[in-house]
Amino acid sequence: MSAVRVTPEELESLMVRALMRCGATKAMAAATAGALVAAEMEGISSHGASRIPQYCGHLRNGRAAGSAVPVIARASKAACLVDARQGLAYHACAMAVREAVERAKQYGVAFVAIANSNHFGAAAYHVEAIAGVGQVGFAFSNSPAAMPAWGGKRALFGTNPIAATFPRRTAPPLVIDLSLSAAARGRIMVAARENEPIPEGWALDRDGNPTTDANAALDGTMLPAGGVKGAMLALTVELLVCALTGSAFGFESDSFFEEDGRPTRIGQAFIAIDPGALAGQEVFYERVETLVEAMTEDPAVRLPGERRRQNREQSAAEGLLVPESLLARIRNLAGETADA
Repeated sequence: MSAVRVTPEELESLMVRALMRCGATKAMAAATAGALVAAEMEGISSHGASRIPQYCGHLRNGRAAGSAVPVIARASKAACLVDARQGLAYHACAMAVREAVERAKQYGVAFVAIANSNHFGAAAYHVEAIAGVGQVGFAFSNSPAAMPAWGGKRALFGTNPIAATFPRRTAPPLVIDLSLSAAARGRIMVAARENEPIPEGWALDRDGNPTTDANAALDGTMLPAGGVKGAMLALTVELLVCALTGSAFGFESDSFFEEDGRPTRIGQAFIAIDPGALAGQEVFYERVETLVEAMTEDPAVRLPGERRRQNREQSAAEGLLVPESLLARIRNLAGETADA
């Protein structure tokens, strides 16, 4: 499959134009494109430019409200609820993270949740700003049903990503990002598009049989990471971001990968913790470095977030390789080709 090399700035600008032409506000389009190009730069193409056709379809078909402006719906000291108003998630996530940081500065800890939201991409992207001010950050989201409850066959829970970040005194933060399925559904989507098989243990087909066929996996269910433990964590996230916000559970939402369907209305949540409110910032840093030093005594250990950081630096220097067919499709959505 042929690819075209573009600069991150060129790709981001093109994605903004495509989203705005499909109905997104400038602020929504900018927040979305910024997050997607960051994913591309970090080598997470499943959460990068490939999402633009999906998001544009959601905007055009009413699954996402392009004119939505997120608002603070309720607030009580260290807790806050942001209503995304069924818009694309990234603008609302940026608001929620700002609220979490400011409330953690005041109260030591903050829990800020989002209702009526949409796909929020790579979870770790959103907590970078929390680590940037020396706070510990967590991000949670549910997603349309992809995994069964433990022992069941019907898809009920989403892959429900979790991210955490722990700042360091003079080094980049530790960044942990995982979905609760054996593999991110976006990776299976990419494999299906490229007609490639997936490893055993990732998914079941619609009849509950193990499969290496990516298309059969998308039509079936995902397997949880860690068996019953992963299923229980998925349940925890589902309750955390939906029961507390009034958002839709995974089984009440249609697939992200379908352009038609119900508004997703999923939930997200962010936690920010100020180490200064506990043992103190310097004690926190000392403890983090003690653990990092112990980990890296083994030369085979790679700190979480390190590869993404290296990919980002390389992308900034060399540009991004984007499949030619995908780039053409985004240009078409932006109205920049003859058949647009």
